[in-house]
Amino acid sequence: MFKNATFKLTISYLGVMMVISLIFSGVVYRIGSDNLAAGLIRESQDLSIAFPIFNGTNLVQPNQAALTSGKSHLLDELILTNLIVLVGGGLLSYVLARETLKPIERAHEQQKRFVADVSHELRTPLTALRMESEVALIDDSITADDLKKVISSNIEEADKLEALINNLMRLTRLEAGELQQQFVSVDLKQLAEDALSQIKPQAAAKNITIQLKVKPVTVKGDKDSLTQMVIIFLDNAVKYSPKNTTITVRTKAGTNNQATLEVIDQGQGIKAENLVHIFDRFYRADPSRSGNGGFGLGLSIAKLIADIHNANITITSAPTKGTTARVDFPA
Repeated sequence: MFKNATFKLTISYLGVMMVISLIFSGVVYRIGSDNLAAGLIRESQDLSIAFPIFNGTNLVQPNQAALTSGKSHLLDELILTNLIVLVGGGLLSYVLARETLKPIERAHEQQKRFVADVSHELRTPLTALRMESEVALIDDSITADDLKKVISSNIEEADKLEALINNLMRLTRLEAGELQQQFVSVDLKQLAEDALSQIKPQAAAKNITIQLKVKPVTVKGDKDSLTQMVIIFLDNAVKYSPKNTTITVRTKAGTNNQATLEVIDQGQGIKAENLVHIFDRFYRADPSRSGNGGFGLGLSIAKLIADIHNANITITSAPTKGTTARVDFPA
């Protein structure tokens, strides 16, 4: 598809170049011919004044052969110039076409990969729902308790689908830039406390302690999305931390009214080669991480939230050393 588009765009660019070149050549030829004719006339007039004896003879008339030869030489030069423009312009047009289409091609590939990933993620819970339901239907000896278990499992899969759809909708809203109009003064301490209240049950189930070392620090932003970002950090920290460990949430004010928020865990960590992909949609550092119920969208959403707030988000980690998620907000 893009090869055909590259060819068409190259032809279009080259066509524009050649039209401009031909128009310019026509103007140059017209002006050059007129100047050549005028020069020959002036030369004849100078001869007539210098040598009156030759007035009326061919010696003082404009040299038509010289004029024709001059026009022919000018035309040859312009044809050669246009051939150079044709060849050079063709190469330049191809380069310009490729550079023009590169971001479109990249976006197209990302869209294809995104659709494929979404299809895969949707297929997994849908397949589980269907298989469990079909097994329950064909099993004549199934009991009421077994049916309750099947329904409970189906509800869990439906919750996963709902979470995926909500995350995708949130990504769409973030990319559409709908949140900038809702920016107000937000206290990072309050954000941390609100996020903690939602993560406490998961942390308690693994006997994980979450320490808040937060101070009142104000930033400009959308409260709901910033709270969601902190929840994402805490949720990941709880998921990938062993039992009986500690997670620390820290806020501090920097110079020039800048602010920083950090979530530090004592989890399994992430390998260096995986960190470069950590914000890619549906990316998981290793297959074993998929068993934690995530879709690989959390950090993509967190990155978008940070970008919308002109904040810089960094993830530092090392295997068995834990992970630190840090967001630096501008003044």
